[in-house]
Amino acid sequence: MIKKKPTYEKVSPEIGNSVLVKQNSKNLKPKTAFWHFHPEIELVYVNKGKGKRHIGNHLSYFNNSQLILIGSNLPHNGFTDRLTARGKETLVQFKPDLFSTTFNELPELMLINGLFERAKKGIIFKPETKKIIGPKIESLIEFNGLNRVLKLLEVLNDLAEAKDYVLLNVDGFAFETEPQDSAKIDLIYKHINTNFERHISLEEIAEVASMTVPGFCRYFKKATGKTFTQLVNEYRVVHATKLLSESNKSITDICFECGFNNFSHFNKQFKEITGRTALKYRKEKRRLIQ
Repeated sequence: MIKKKPTYEKVSPEIGNSVLVKQNSKNLKPKTAFWHFHPEIELVYVNKGKGKRHIGNHLSYFNNSQLILIGSNLPHNGFTDRLTARGKETLVQFKPDLFSTTFNELPELMLINGLFERAKKGIIFKPETKKIIGPKIESLIEFNGLNRVLKLLEVLNDLAEAKDYVLLNVDGFAFETEPQDSAKIDLIYKHINTNFERHISLEEIAEVASMTVPGFCRYFKKATGKTFTQLVNEYRVVHATKLLSESNKSITDICFECGFNNFSHFNKQFKEITGRTALKYRKEKRRLIQ
């Protein structure tokens, strides 16, 4: 049986600070990406890098940069697969009650309270806001104590006023953050992430989770809101978007490299998940680059 150890992440700011700020300018080791949650709100800015986003039920691939806000206890995986030569990832974590209950009732904080409410679904900010707010987030590491809190308040106010954002889990998130479930889901996701390029049978993944096939299917659907096949197809399509953006391989070759064994099925899944065909996706990406 799988050991039911919590994957609750303990967040510990430096002495004298209630806001944790960390920066990475080197590639993160794969083992740092794990399915976890914490009561702290998390703000992540990557100025130059590429990787997968897995937040709640949302799964996608980012290319170049990202600015996201993750609400309290929203399960997520690590983000950066690799940073580019001048790439940097800045991570900010703080408790939702950083500003006391009385302070939160101030009319001046109404917008920020609304931001925290939206963050429960996960928020990704678009280029205009990224360009303006990103450098401010990176500079937080230069401040300590009250000055850091005040600078964070300024960043949060800017984000609260931003209009160019997308909610990542519009339909909500079915997964309940029970510690034992989080550990089991993490094990399942790691197996999918390592093996999605080949066929993964229900018998195989059920064995990984130490469950029967019917029990696994019921558990997985309840925990994630998706079937196992749906999630594996999402992993494959996300990988396909990466290859379409970064390589000159034919779409047929990409189809089979991602684990699909039928080109027609690949096209159908790609359009269902991304809203466009693989060919149209590649053309749009190339147009943006040019």
